[in-house]
Parts: sequence; structure tokens; C-alpha cells
Amino acid sequence: MIPPIDMGTLSPPAQKIAQPAAPQKLQEMAARGVAPGMKPGELTTVLVLLTTSERASVRETAERTLAALPDPILTGALGSDLPPLVVDHLARLYPARPPVLEKLLAMPRIDAETLLHLASTGNETVTELIAVNEERLLKNPRVIERLYLNKNTRMSTADRLIDLATRNQVELTGIPAWREASTAIKEELIAEASDEPTPDDMLFQETDALAEQLTDDNQGSDTHKEDEEGKEHVEEKFLPLYKRLADMTISQRIRRAMLGTREERMLLVRDTNRLVASAAVRSPQMQEDDIALISRNRNISDEVLRVIATTAEWMNSYTIKKSLVENPRTPVMVATKMVPLLRESDLKSISKSKNVTSPVKDAARRHLDRRK
Repeated sequence: MIPPIDMGTLSPPAQKIAQPAAPQKLQEMAARGVAPGMKPGELTTVLVLLTTSERASVRETAERTLAALPDPILTGALGSDLPPLVVDHLARLYPARPPVLEKLLAMPRIDAETLLHLASTGNETVTELIAVNEERLLKNPRVIERLYLNKNTRMSTADRLIDLATRNQVELTGIPAWREASTAIKEELIAEASDEPTPDDMLFQETDALAEQLTDDNQGSDTHKEDEEGKEHVEEKFLPLYKRLADMTISQRIRRAMLGTREERMLLVRDTNRLVASAAVRSPQMQEDDIALISRNRNISDEVLRVIATTAEWMNSYTIKKSLVENPRTPVMVATKMVPLLRESDLKSISKSKNVTSPVKDAARRHLDRRK
């Protein structure tokens, strides 16, 4: 929580205006930015205090004034050491003003909460400004997580952030596929920071635009179809997206799995690289219907099925548990462990099925015998 403004640091005139019992007309004048003799930084601080006033007219006027501060006042305020709460207020009011945000990010008392907000919502310029301060990032690893999960952060910058954390043995638990991302980055070349986006950054952005277009056009269609022999093939309409993903590095595909569309996740969960496939199924955007589809797919890797089986959220679904037991690609130890969780009618069917592995059928029979 951002600490409140210490009234004791204000001048006597500012304290008088900020007091709840101050004359209403005095507060209304200050809320309009009229406070003769008060320096820009202190005036801005008073305005932030007035946005919490119980007087609606004062509160609303102060909010409007803060959102449209004249340049001389704003520039003057940014040249002083502002309290953390004031920095946070201005950061939220001026998200599209890079010069303002650059000065706010340089404030010695900027709060971690403000950094987290900017890292989550900032555009490319803002995320680049945050990413250059490695010392601050290592002190606040959650900021690295928010930057990584912000689509506006360049891919090359995200790679450098993962590399920074990995080299300093900082575990980013807020990234669902942290283990996969950290493992992948050790084998890749890291691009130097640059003023302009790299070709990889452009590929990442172009892929995002294509994926969004396909989502709009297909409204959740599956990305694969099976031939008569049961082999999967990418649907023709998804081939351009599939090829773009194939051109990416492992780290890039892992981040697309985290941030991309449903179609991207359904493509990447079938990736031949286990790190990518595992990252896709760990995506926080995965839905139960998608997991149900994946869990009964016999072309999915055993590692993906293992991840599903060890995720508590998905194990609340009876359909998913049943599909995992019936899927011959599910590791035997995983499938047999779930056998006792199935209904008797399903166990009878599994014990006779030709599509279930022998160890799982035997486990189903043994469990039926015990129930009898």
C-alpha cells in the first residue's frame, strides 16, 4: 500500500487548505489550482489531498485540475521530490505522456505499486523506460513479471528480463511458465538493447495482429483436423499463423503461449519442443473446454497430459479426469492413480475398452473387484 502524504512536510498555508475543516471557498479555489505563493510541487500535492475531500465540488474540481495541469505547474512539480502518492496519481493520469512518465520513473520515492501498475499497463515506450533500471527490477521481481506479461513489452526486452532474473537466480513465480522460459533462455542469444525494435520484435507484433484477426474470423475453431488414419494436420486457414510461430525462437513461442490467442495455444500445445508445449498448457488463459479437448487428444505429448493431471484446477472436472484415464498417451502412473476417482459404469467400460492401455484396464478391473 502506498504510504499517505505526511501533512507535517507541507507549509502552514498548504496544511490549512488541506484540513477537512478548512473553509469551503478556500478549498474550491485551491482545487482550481489557485493558491498564490505555493510552489508547483506543493500545489500538486494539495490537489491530490483534495481529491479525497468529502465535499463533492472540491473533490471533483481537484480531479479535473489534476488531469489537465498547465505545463508550467506540471513541469515545476516534476522537478521536485514528490511524495509516492502524488507520483502514483500523476502516473495514472498521464499514461500517454512519455516525458512525464520518464520523470516520474526517476523519482526517488516512487512506490513499487506504481511501478507494477505502469509495468502492467504501459505502452512500449513506458515498458522500455522501466526495463532499463536493472537494479530496481531485481529489488522488485514482480515488476519483471508484469513487464513480461504485458503485450506491449518488446520481445527482445522480455528476453533480457528473463535472462537478468535467471542469471541472478531470481525465481519469477508470477509467470506460469517461468521454469520453461528460464530453461529456454540459457540456450539463446540475447539481443542488445536498442532504440528501435528488432526484427524479432516485429515478428512478435505481426504474429499478434494475425492471431487476433484469425480469432475474430473463426470464433474458437479448432486448429487441427484428423485424417482417416487418426493423424492430425493443421487446418489450412491456420497455416500462416503456424508458419509464423515456427519461425520464432523457443523463448518467443513460450511467450506467445502465455499471451496469445486460443488458436495459438492450441497450436503450441502440440509443439514438438516440450518446453513450448508445457508452457502452452500452463497458460493462465487456458479454459476448461480447451483442456477437456486436449486431455482426450491422442496426439498430445505425455508431458502436457502430466501437467494437466497435476493442476488442481483441472482435476475438479470429472470429464477431464475420465479423458486422461482413457487416453493411452497419459503416463501409466498418472492414469492408474485417477482410476479410483471414476464412476463404476465408466470403470466397467474402461476395463473392456480396446483403446485403453493394459495396465489401466487391469487397474480398473482391480478397483471394480475391490468395490464388490
